[in-house]
Amino acid sequence: MTNDKLAPVDKFKMVLNSDDIKARLKNSLKNNWTQFATSMLDLYSGDSYLQKCDPQAVALECVKAATLNLPISKTLGFAYVVPYKNVPTFTIGYKGLIQLAQRTGQYETINADVVYEGQLKGHDLISGRIDLSGERKSDDIIGYFAYFRLTNGFEKTLYMSKSDVTAWRDRYSPSARSGYSPWNTEFDKMALKTCLRRLISTYGIMTTEMSEALHKDNSETAVQQRAEQRVQANANSTVIDLDAQTGEVKEIQLSEQPAAAAPDF
Repeated sequence: MTNDKLAPVDKFKMVLNSDDIKARLKNSLKNNWTQFATSMLDLYSGDSYLQKCDPQAVALECVKAATLNLPISKTLGFAYVVPYKNVPTFTIGYKGLIQLAQRTGQYETINADVVYEGQLKGHDLISGRIDLSGERKSDDIIGYFAYFRLTNGFEKTLYMSKSDVTAWRDRYSPSARSGYSPWNTEFDKMALKTCLRRLISTYGIMTTEMSEALHKDNSETAVQQRAEQRVQANANSTVIDLDAQTGEVKEIQLSEQPAAAAPDF
């Protein structure tokens, strides 16, 4: 039987057994590489839309998570490999950013959360500190914050109102309103990640691992640009609508969605 006639999962197994992928996993994970390879197979086997992607490309995106020693289980939320218009894309969750920060041993405390109506009493523009001593009045989320305190005593807070996040999204993720964007289904989680990432990258301890992680997360832009070009070349192509919380995806015809000007970050 030729490779073209093999089932997608069997093709992926062949990729996992290739010397190249094995070498990459062993180099990153040492003796734990087989466990991660099993999680790669579980991820691919359980996602019919990833199976529409090139299996080699899926494996290479998974390897990015392996180099950072982040699990790719959807339920954990540390890192994801998801299909954007049949192009696999690695992305870090905000839990993954916290995990990488903790590994440095330089963070005494790190946190990110939403701010509800009534909780925010003040925001010091000079220090960045926020006063959240107000009484919550409703379930309406008005903003997001990220905070850390280093072991040397340095601390920093970043607050973004919901309008700030929306403006940031519209500037750097014009395709956010497309059906496949996590911004469309999980705005709050994407907002927390944005706030935390901005805080760490500007004021935090940037180890080699942290710098590499942010670079890999940035690289999804190029992947999605290639996906966008592919779809624009075929007006009848199908896009993927991703539920970032559950990992479930569904097909939506491109004609049913507004055209995306640029990829998510």
